[in-house]
Amino acid sequence: MKLSVERKNIIIYPDNNRVIARFFFNGDERAKKVILSLLKMPEQEVIANLSQILREFTRRHRSITTLFKKHYNKVKHLVDGLNGKTVLSENRKLLIGAYFTMEYAVESAALFNPSIVEDPDQSGLEEGQTRVIISLRGTGEGHISSLVFRRAIIDQNNDIHVQDEGSQIDEAESVKSHNYQKKLFTSKLKEMGIEEHLYQKVISQLPDEFNYDQVREAAQNIEEESDLSLEAQKTLQEILWLAGSYTEIRFSLDTDLSERVIFPLSKFEKNGIEDARFVRFVEDDGSVSYYATYTAYDGYTILPKLIVTKDFYRFRIFPIHGKFAKDKNLALFPRRINGKFAMIGRIDGVNNYIMFSDDLSKWSHAQILQEPLHPWELMQIGNGGSPLETEHGWLLITHGVGPVRKYSLGASLLDLNDPTKVIGRLKEPLLIPSEDERAGYVPNVVYTCGTYIHNGELIIPYAMSDYASSFATVNLDDLISELKASS
Repeated sequence: MKLSVERKNIIIYPDNNRVIARFFFNGDERAKKVILSLLKMPEQEVIANLSQILREFTRRHRSITTLFKKHYNKVKHLVDGLNGKTVLSENRKLLIGAYFTMEYAVESAALFNPSIVEDPDQSGLEEGQTRVIISLRGTGEGHISSLVFRRAIIDQNNDIHVQDEGSQIDEAESVKSHNYQKKLFTSKLKEMGIEEHLYQKVISQLPDEFNYDQVREAAQNIEEESDLSLEAQKTLQEILWLAGSYTEIRFSLDTDLSERVIFPLSKFEKNGIEDARFVRFVEDDGSVSYYATYTAYDGYTILPKLIVTKDFYRFRIFPIHGKFAKDKNLALFPRRINGKFAMIGRIDGVNNYIMFSDDLSKWSHAQILQEPLHPWELMQIGNGGSPLETEHGWLLITHGVGPVRKYSLGASLLDLNDPTKVIGRLKEPLLIPSEDERAGYVPNVVYTCGTYIHNGELIIPYAMSDYASSFATVNLDDLISELKASS
């Protein structure tokens, strides 16, 4: 049986008009020269210059003066050093802040690798409709990736209506970045049974109060300086796990979902937040949270992280630890299985693995689930987002890499009670790049970070050669039948 896949006539293109205002700084010496010139500027000239800037930028940003004041405060120590105790007018402070501000177009280069989940707000819909949230990887100047969102409604015919995006996009406000006290942190390490001589090399590099980034930097210093025993390597992992607290961010209630962007927050992800795989997770007590695994990239190394939210206004972000919390392609199951969290991952860069854990932030056990099998996936396989629960088993969308680094999507069926068992696997790709989808930032690629079942069909949002995103659908019964026939 040849599966019929319908491509929807919808493309979400990157929009270079969507910009955020970020702090701009080129070093102390250049900053001091600019500040001195602005301190000497007559007040009337200050007012005239600020007025022109506000005319140009107030319609592009929500409360641009708040951003100017925030960026002024970042260089205030330099201003004070040059200005002494002279009181500055509010206009002059804002003008200084404007000079240390830049616009960044978060999706000017690409908008790709989408995932999809049911929106927590299902009000005001007609029968047969569902409102969904689509997350996407937006990439701009310098190939820096951030996390952006769109809303859409899937109607009774499974046609997809993507809501127009807002024009003024905002970064989140940081609520809390957890700090540790060295004395209490050391006490906890002792409680964990870690010997002092093993953790002291890390602890000795830290100030009395420190955060996760500082712990990770200290651990990296030790890894670079010496050949570590297996025991010492394990100790470093345990220290990082203990330090795996969270960053909490929030967006203003007056922002539309499409106006919220999660830009790299930490020095360990300064080059991007990559490929978030969102899942609507239902706990045993019926409570719902939205989780997303993503890859933090600093230009050299990658670090898996986990986002959790209930409303898409407020987010907590955790590092993921453990022996098997590595590489890309981590995707959570949407509920616990036999009392444990479960996750699909590609530990070795080639094969699919399955993992179980009592702790969302620590993954120390894994077993191989699938190896590349067919010609279109012989280079490597991975997941296409979180498995979907059906009465026939867990539907796992996969991606495979074949000749000329061509990416295609496949599908597998896992046992519902024991997902370590593969009970069906497509021999042929479910979706391959069509001729008009082959050109892009990375040619010959179709890729998804999450799918959704609606009105008897599988909805597949997918990236086209890492440039733009579209949608395809396939009849669920037909897909399940084909998977069962391939077992």
